[in-house]
Amino acid sequence: MSDGALSQAEIDALLSGSEAPSSGGSAAATMTAPAANVSFDCNALQQFFSSTTNALSANLAALTGGSVTLIGPDVDPNNRDGFLSVLPSKVTVIQANYTSGFPGEHLFIFSEESARAIASLMTKEDNIQLDDMAMSVIGEVVSQMVGTQITALTDKTKNKSIAAASPTAANIPKATAALPAGDFAVMNYNLDLGDGLSHPMWEILGSSPATDISNGLHGGGKPAAGQQGMGQGAQMPGMGQNMQMPGMGMQSMGMGMPMQGMGMPMQGMGMQNMGMGMPMQGMGMGMSAANVQPVQFPNLMQPRLGAHEAGNIGLIMDVSMEMTVELGRTRKLIKEILGMGEGTIIELDKLAGEPVDILVNHKLIAKGEVVVIDENFGVRVTEIVSPMERINDMGYN
Repeated sequence: MSDGALSQAEIDALLSGSEAPSSGGSAAATMTAPAANVSFDCNALQQFFSSTTNALSANLAALTGGSVTLIGPDVDPNNRDGFLSVLPSKVTVIQANYTSGFPGEHLFIFSEESARAIASLMTKEDNIQLDDMAMSVIGEVVSQMVGTQITALTDKTKNKSIAAASPTAANIPKATAALPAGDFAVMNYNLDLGDGLSHPMWEILGSSPATDISNGLHGGGKPAAGQQGMGQGAQMPGMGQNMQMPGMGMQSMGMGMPMQGMGMPMQGMGMQNMGMGMPMQGMGMGMSAANVQPVQFPNLMQPRLGAHEAGNIGLIMDVSMEMTVELGRTRKLIKEILGMGEGTIIELDKLAGEPVDILVNHKLIAKGEVVVIDENFGVRVTEIVSPMERINDMGYN
């Protein structure tokens, strides 16, 4: 019978990130169970993240040009030891921490096979290697997912300061993965890439952002220290237990009727009579349940930054870039070029009326139509190039 100590082979396997050899015992027996009283609400997180899967599936399908369906998630609390026990020996980890709004650890994890399938679908290459180019492609996929989630989370919680760092991806042994300390929330998804296989995907939130997000989903945000809302026994600032109200009768406030009949209980506000000579339990104005917040209007002059724009973009706002509009291209022999003269017509590779290309530093970013403003030519933007086309233009296909 084992005395519970790890063998040298098991220690070496853990350090290398490979699967430990079986010793006849259950892996769950050595798993550290997550605390039952975690600070975040798994049901609220599951309800919210489940509501985003359709949008995520549509965005991923558009980005990859294939049939992509995201199923889930199931949300459970876990910790490092418990979570590592369910992972394959090598994983692709994409770090996309929230930097503001609900700051803290946020990452996505794929098995090595799933990461390779995603990169292959994006680049249209078979037998792809998980090199720097593939990691950049997978990071772009996660960036689009995080951006979609942030948009939905902003709408749901009314927190307009949510932003995330640009994703960084690495293919590493699971033992070296930088997971959050203590208990954290794990969202378990299945990703269908149209290849007949089910690819697991895990999204992890550290305890702090998971707690802040679940509080925000409940409409309460993160309460200030010592502030518990308007529950039983709380007092309203500036209103003593025997507050006098000048000009108001003790029983009728000058209205010729007893206050007890007003049917407006203010139970739980810690004010028994407010100087009116009657108990306040009857003044139920919903103060214990109401979540009154000031109206916030979006700043129409400053568009919200997406997840991949979360860095300090102000540092490069005054950098000049060359923008050109390309009517079309063609190839000519040297003798044809030397034979050109006034009146020569050069046929381009675009049809008449077809949108022209708008390039920044020779990279295609948009398409548009030529217009005339006074006596100058201009171009009206009609289409922004999709992330997939931009990736292809960078030579990823």
